[in-house]
Amino acid sequence: MSHPCPIRPADIGRFDALIDARSPAEFAEDHIPGAINCPVLDDAERAIVGTLYVQQGAFEARRVGGAMVAAHLAEHLRDAFAEQPAGWRPLVYCWRGGMRSGAMVQWMRLVGWKAEQLAGGYKAFRRHVIDGLQAGAAQLQIRALVGATGSAKTRILHAMAARGAQVLDLEGLARHKGSLLGGLPGVEQPSQKHFETQIWQALQAMDLAQPVYVEGESARIGRLSVPPALVQRLRQAPCIEIDAPASERLRYLLRDYAYLGDDPAELAGRLALLTEMHGHETVQRWQAWAQGRELAPLFGELIAQHYDPHYGRSQQRNFALWDARQRIAANDLSDAGIAALAQALLGQAQAAA
Repeated sequence: MSHPCPIRPADIGRFDALIDARSPAEFAEDHIPGAINCPVLDDAERAIVGTLYVQQGAFEARRVGGAMVAAHLAEHLRDAFAEQPAGWRPLVYCWRGGMRSGAMVQWMRLVGWKAEQLAGGYKAFRRHVIDGLQAGAAQLQIRALVGATGSAKTRILHAMAARGAQVLDLEGLARHKGSLLGGLPGVEQPSQKHFETQIWQALQAMDLAQPVYVEGESARIGRLSVPPALVQRLRQAPCIEIDAPASERLRYLLRDYAYLGDDPAELAGRLALLTEMHGHETVQRWQAWAQGRELAPLFGELIAQHYDPHYGRSQQRNFALWDARQRIAANDLSDAGIAALAQALLGQAQAAA
C-alpha cells in the first residue's frame, strides 16, 4: 500500500536504503548522499529512449524502454537486492519521481518490500539543497581565515578541525587549492551540483549557532562557483589573518606544491595564462624555471611579483571587516608550527567566548 503522504527529502532518514534509479552519468553528476546507483536504463539506453520519444512518440519510447527497464530490474533483483529481508523499506528516486523510479517501486512492492518513491525525485532534492544552502548560510557564524599565498591557511584549518573546531573546507570539497596553480594532479573537480550538495551536507552536521572557520576564498575555486549566499556571508565575516613572512611562505610552498615539479610541461602551460598580466619576457623566464624543475626561484618571484602586490587591495575590497582583522604572527609553518597556530587560535576563541 502506498504511503498516505508524499515522501519528501526531509523524510529520507526514515528508510533502510536510498536507491537512485537514474543512469550512471546522472548519478555521477550529483546524487543524494548515501544513495546507491541501481539504474533502470544505462546512459546509452537513456539516449535511445529519448531519441525514440522525439522521433516516434511516447508509445514507441515506452515499448522499447520498457524492455530495457525490465532487464535491469531483473538484474537488480538477482544481485543488488537479493539479500534484502521481507521487511526492507527502500526509498527510490529518479529525475522527477516519474516512470523510472515508479517502475522499480512497483516491482519491489510486488516482491513484498515496503518500497516508496521520492516525490519530485532528484529535482525535489536539488531544490531542498538550494533552499538549505540559503537558509544555512544566513545562520552561519563564520570566522574567515585569511592570509597571503603560502600562509598555510588550509593546513591550519585542518589542524583546527582535528582539535574539535567546526571547519568548512571549501577547497577540500572543490578538490582544488584555489589559485592559478591549485589544480591537483590526477584529481577531477566535482560538478557544480555535487560541490553544492557536499557543502549542504557539511552544514547539516554543524551547530550553526557556534563559530565555523572558513578560508577566505574568492567566489570561484578552480572552475566551481561558491554559492552566492555563502560568499555574501563570508564577505561580512570577522577576519583572522595569518601573517607569515615571505621567506617562510616560500618554504611552505616548496613543500606543499612540490608535486608541480613532476609535470614541467603542465606547469609551464598554466604559467602561460599570466602572459597578458606580466609580459612575455617574465613569463618565459618562469616557464624556463618550470621546465628545469627550479621551483624555488619560480615560487619566489610568483610571491613577490604576482600574488603579494594584489593581496592587500583584494582583501580590502572583498572583506567588509578587513580593517578590524585579528592578526596572528606565523613565523613557523612547519608541521609543529601549524599545530601550535591552530591551538593558539582555538585558545583565543575560547577565551573570548
